[in-house]
Amino acid sequence: MRSCGMPRDAPILPLHQRADGAFALVFGAGPGGGVLRDLYQQAPLRILFPTPETGDPPLAALVNCAGGLAGGDALHQSVALEPGARATLSSAAAEKIYRSLGPETHIATTLRLGEEAALEWIPQETILFDGARLKRRMEAHLAANARLLAAEMLVFGRAARGERLCRGGVLDAWRLHGPEGLRWADSLALSGDITAQLDAPFAFAGAEALGTLLLASPDAEAQLGLVRNLPHPVPGGATMPRPGLLLARWLGAAAAVRRAVGAAIVALRASSLSLPPRLPRLWTT
Repeated sequence: MRSCGMPRDAPILPLHQRADGAFALVFGAGPGGGVLRDLYQQAPLRILFPTPETGDPPLAALVNCAGGLAGGDALHQSVALEPGARATLSSAAAEKIYRSLGPETHIATTLRLGEEAALEWIPQETILFDGARLKRRMEAHLAANARLLAAEMLVFGRAARGERLCRGGVLDAWRLHGPEGLRWADSLALSGDITAQLDAPFAFAGAEALGTLLLASPDAEAQLGLVRNLPHPVPGGATMPRPGLLLARWLGAAAAVRRAVGAAIVALRASSLSLPPRLPRLWTT
């Protein structure tokens, strides 16, 4: 009797190993602005704690030991600040999203800030290789009078090699909640003919990168003029989607967008968060 199973000479598809990384950080109020209350981490993610510079709050450095993310990989990231706590989270290097064989790369981030807490979420850029498929979601929950300075940057291809993101897919969603509920929602979706979308004059106009900065703070409106008057090396703009919320974006060459985002972080951390006007060493070394 002949078996109905797979023929012996049929190729066996390989099962690719997938990364499932995670971290969860909890900071409480304390000397220097904050103290570490709890830490969980799961490979390939690791959190390092460089000694902060004078006047800075605790600094958590996110490291992906795998060196990048492939299709099917997933990261789950969580940061919680107790009332009155202050902290900065950045990444040790740019995150790379490699070409996918089909599955999406998933990154889910949740930020929770207690009353009067202040967090800088300022990872370095995410580089999308041609063929990458990224699904990323950011959820922030802020209690009364909490302050969040968040910045992220997408690079559409390996700019240094002249590569562009032509195929693949991106879904990048932000949600910000305050004491009264949802305060802001935004999503970026790229799929299909990505080249045409990036080249469209009323979309990305051929830009290599997109930088986004969000300041949620009681004094956000007072910072609008500051951001608008910064010298911008690339086209950009800033607006107030609603009271207490400042949004800025830049489009252009990857290196120039990085400079624009960095300059805005420096200005706002000094003016709104009362921190020294400088970027973390991770951005400059």
